[in-house]
Amino acid sequence: MPHPHSVLRRLLAVCSAGVLGATTALVLAPAAAAEPATSVGYPSGASATRYSGLAFDTCTAPPLTSVQAWNASPYRALGVYVSGVNRTCAQPQLTASWVASVSQLKWRLLPIHKGLQPPCGGRPTDAKISTAPATARSQGTAAATQAITAAKALGMQPGSALYNDIENYSQTDTTCRTAVLTYLSAWTKELHRLGWVSGVYMNLNLGARQLADVYTSTAYARPDALWIARYDGVDSLKGWTNIADSKWAVHQRAKQFRGGHDETYGGVTINIDTDRVDAPVATVAHPYKVTSSTALNARSGPATSYPVITSYASGATVKVVCQAPGTKVGTTTVWDKLTNGAYVSDYYVSTASNTGYTAPLPRCTYPYQVTAAAGLTERSGPGSGYTAVGTSPNGALAWVTCQRSGTTTGTTKIWDRLENGHYVSDYYVATPSNTTYSKPAPRC
Repeated sequence: MPHPHSVLRRLLAVCSAGVLGATTALVLAPAAAAEPATSVGYPSGASATRYSGLAFDTCTAPPLTSVQAWNASPYRALGVYVSGVNRTCAQPQLTASWVASVSQLKWRLLPIHKGLQPPCGGRPTDAKISTAPATARSQGTAAATQAITAAKALGMQPGSALYNDIENYSQTDTTCRTAVLTYLSAWTKELHRLGWVSGVYMNLNLGARQLADVYTSTAYARPDALWIARYDGVDSLKGWTNIADSKWAVHQRAKQFRGGHDETYGGVTINIDTDRVDAPVATVAHPYKVTSSTALNARSGPATSYPVITSYASGATVKVVCQAPGTKVGTTTVWDKLTNGAYVSDYYVSTASNTGYTAPLPRCTYPYQVTAAAGLTERSGPGSGYTAVGTSPNGALAWVTCQRSGTTTGTTKIWDRLENGHYVSDYYVATPSNTTYSKPAPRC
């Protein structure tokens, strides 16, 4: 099976092993990965977060008191419009404080960028994507930068998913189609380059099908998640017309299945759209106190064997992004990853438990797309001799938790442990390197 990563990446790998031994950084550069599965350059403090369940979105983010009242609802995630020139509603509630408070209530957020719209769709007054491909690319790149800036200002962390809202457009205008796909490809590549997860929102029949049609095209970077609008009242993430279930198959889908309507919980009525979600969402750091009586060592990985890179005084506040398994300290094997990428034992942090994981903190994961055209075999251990226990389709997200050495596949001995406990060869996953370990995933 030929390796699907770019020829440039292979050449850089060869050079780094020989004459150009100092070019390792170039080999690891995610920008070298080719379409459709471009790599993600997660910074050290990044982690992805996933949500599965009911969600709602509404034009204006509701007051914190309304969200508190809606704890009586079946919803635990909501879409918020964080940026975009065509964002319709004012967002007086949408602040970093609001995001932190809502997240502490154990709600997940789906950040939405409503920027430029198709030249053959949207509202007549909307600012549009250019029909000139070079301009559309620059517009897509700029949209990613704008969305990241807005998300960061709200306290969202790298590894978060950002969703680009593309409204209905003509399906017979080929120039318009090329403009939209070019714009979204640039959006995805720039998000990936900067360490964020790419999502797209589209109408099932008036946009999403065209995105699905280029799922394996080497002309366009493929987004990590697809959120469709289809107001048929069907609460299902499978069986989408003209979009095979094998596309965006592994925690990569959301569906807006009911349009604007009023619902009331806790005495508060909100006009919402209703969504079913199994997809990446925003990552938000949570503050806790150091509880040790002496300075707490922060290490480069989730184990006492990793080097100490800094320390925190007793009573200091640390911002935790996610939790990971590691060596046992006191009564727990849980380690907390901080926004600077350092790890501290959860035993000495004021989370709700010092024996297990604590909601709403997610597990530390780093999703990358599967590049194997025929799908990738998941195994019970880090080698081809281990039992096959599953398959990840082409373009699926490999939710990597850690990496370890195993049997050689292609140019690498690295195997990725997935969130479900299975292992896949890193050779067929769009990590920054297909020859060695890829930061920031720790060793297993």
